[in-house]
Amino acid sequence: MSSEDCPDVGKSSWPELVGVAGDVAVATIEKENPSVNAVVITPETVWTPAIFCDRVLVFVDANGIVNSVPTVG
Repeated sequence: MSSEDCPDVGKSSWPELVGVAGDVAVATIEKENPSVNAVVITPETVWTPAIFCDRVLVFVDANGIVNSVPTVG
């Protein structure tokens, strides 16, 4: 399964959030697509890679700044 397998449920990618604070990104994502749950992933966060169509992982650097494009999956 890949993120392409997720049904179209609204906005699914936020390239404009690269470079902003993680908490701001989470609020923006959940406002623009209420059907997803955005989760900040810090360099110290332990997480299991898996595709969830109702989740957006927001990867941030050590300063809490988004460093890759958040996408559904």
